[in-house]
Amino acid sequence: MIPWMKIVHLGDTAVMIPAAVAIMVYFITGRAWRTAWQWVLLFTAGISLVAISKIAFLGWGSGIHAIDFKALSGHATSTTAVIPVLFYLLLQRFPPLIRATGILLGIIFGILMGILLVVLKEHSVSEAVAGCILGGIVSFSFIWISGPLPSFNLNPWILPLSVFVFMTVWYAEPISIENWMERIALYLSGQEKTYNWETWELNT
Repeated sequence: MIPWMKIVHLGDTAVMIPAAVAIMVYFITGRAWRTAWQWVLLFTAGISLVAISKIAFLGWGSGIHAIDFKALSGHATSTTAVIPVLFYLLLQRFPPLIRATGILLGIIFGILMGILLVVLKEHSVSEAVAGCILGGIVSFSFIWISGPLPSFNLNPWILPLSVFVFMTVWYAEPISIENWMERIALYLSGQEKTYNWETWELNT
């Protein structure tokens, strides 16, 4: 039996945020400061939109009942934003066609993550689709505006090693982003309890 939930966990913040940080460090190590900032700003913007949508739902029950949309899928967004860029960087020394294939595989992986989230009822179709679209905008925007990347002359293992190191640190000192969003939502809305699927349905 395929452990589908373990596959879904690949989209967790415990995996994707360390991977995004590793990408930033990779650019900084190669002294590509502008490219590093471009990545940080785009990824942060995407994740911020996810956080804002979730805080709005938790605090005020915002959403669109007609399409069963409560908040953007963080898993779908981060996966579709990070994985294509990882492939793009890891395949820099390969021909353009292979790099393009890697990017496409990254996008497909993000879409499959979205489909799996819907199948496992972690998100609705609209939430997963919106997350994939947002993540795709982040990854494609970065690849487009970064242009031809400079020759870093770095060991190709630096990027995957950085991902491993930051994931290890994250797991050693876990940060519950969900708890923080709930606290922020309660503080801003003045509510005693956050909205959930059941209470949101009652407002239909």
